[in-house]
Amino acid sequence: MQLKRGLKPYARTLAVALSLAFVAGCSSSGGTQDGSMDSSRTGNGVAGSGVSGSQVGGTGFGSGTAGQEADGRIPQQRTIYFEFDSDRIRSEFEPVLAAHARYLRENGNSRVVLQGHTDERGTREYNMALGERRARSVERFLSVQGVSPSQVEVVSYGEERPAARGQNEDAYAQNRRVVFAY
Repeated sequence: MQLKRGLKPYARTLAVALSLAFVAGCSSSGGTQDGSMDSSRTGNGVAGSGVSGSQVGGTGFGSGTAGQEADGRIPQQRTIYFEFDSDRIRSEFEPVLAAHARYLRENGNSRVVLQGHTDERGTREYNMALGERRARSVERFLSVQGVSPSQVEVVSYGEERPAARGQNEDAYAQNRRVVFAY
């Protein structure tokens, strides 16, 4: 039993190192996960629209703590955003995801539902699938960080539950998201 406890810190360190290697290996300079370059759509994302993480949804991302809570509470920022037609996790949201992973690892009885959302463009069926792919991307990130699969549930709402109404880029950017629902 003593040997088992001694290996636990090493297992966590290995999980973190592997997740960082995974994230670094998955990052790219352009294109979507399906391989298309999406060059006709540059500037359509939150970053290209001049909307920062602290402005979109008002979730407190700009506090400098990246959604991390030092006292073991659920991280304050519970929404991350995606580019148009993409399920790739943006590097600016990795600290938020790491904070949620840390919270879930330290609170083994906690459960989270990852709610995938899209903007209204595209068919209902396509948007349901895209919302699920976005939530699954977050689920994979959490898993690599050592979160138990039994703590995570994935659901897609597609375009059915918009955060913002409107047919402009600001509204679309706020609707392309995954929400952590504890």
